[in-house]
Amino acid sequence: MSGLEGSLDGIAVVDKQAGWTSHDVVAKARGIFGTRKIGHAGTLDPDATGVLLLGVGRATRLLRFITPLRKQYSGEMVLGSETTTLDASGEVSATYDMAAVQPQQVAEAALAFVGEITQVPPMVSAVKVGGQRLYELARAGKEVPRAARPVTIYSLGVTPLDAQAGVYRLQVTCSSGTFIRSLAADIGTALGGGAHLRALCRQAIGSFHISQAKPLTSVEILPLAEVMRDYASVIVSNAVANRVANGQVLTVDELGATGTGPWAVYGVDAELLAVYQEHGVARVKPCVVMAREHR
Repeated sequence: MSGLEGSLDGIAVVDKQAGWTSHDVVAKARGIFGTRKIGHAGTLDPDATGVLLLGVGRATRLLRFITPLRKQYSGEMVLGSETTTLDASGEVSATYDMAAVQPQQVAEAALAFVGEITQVPPMVSAVKVGGQRLYELARAGKEVPRAARPVTIYSLGVTPLDAQAGVYRLQVTCSSGTFIRSLAADIGTALGGGAHLRALCRQAIGSFHISQAKPLTSVEILPLAEVMRDYASVIVSNAVANRVANGQVLTVDELGATGTGPWAVYGVDAELLAVYQEHGVARVKPCVVMAREHR
């Protein structure tokens, strides 16, 4: 397999197929790459397809920086029916006559969800309540109160695919933690009826786009330096690199950082050395150190 030469440290941009859980993909990847040191950034529902990022080797230590990046999704919203899971995998729980709803009305209803909104996590989600994942409680036939959580919808495009049948394409750019199935259901409610989601595909996580993604059996591991490409970066001299490798607290000027961080710190050879963050006034400290001492 291409991309496996050298050290198994880096990130793999997988195009997840439908029917696989994110955990299934990780388990399969461990067999393919011959290492257990693999994790994923951002769960995808089993029925969803698209970008799933896998951290391999030392990159697993950096996945927490990938998870908060903006996400892009496409999916199909079906007006007129609600399901127990808010998507096509569930049983129909309610139906509505929404034949009179026009595309302009759908676009106007969707516009109200752009910006900062709150969502109640679905019972079929992986969110934990009282130490248990909601989908585990749902499988046991339990429903528990869930607190609404703030999320941000940066953009929301709605295109009729079959207006007569009430099927619309959703194109969503959103913050981490947004439930697209909940968004579709809420738009349906705002139109005076109901809706559910189908054919969800994650198009991007940050700059990692589906155009780069490959099936797990042919995926390549991108270099470790690529993991932090969506963050501000600095390149340091060998002298500073040695201090970074030792995890030293530095001044902002010593690191050469601007802005608010976190900053990916690279050596002159483009090796990712560490990730630094603010530490008091005009000082910075490492939150992850990747490199050994440079000589």
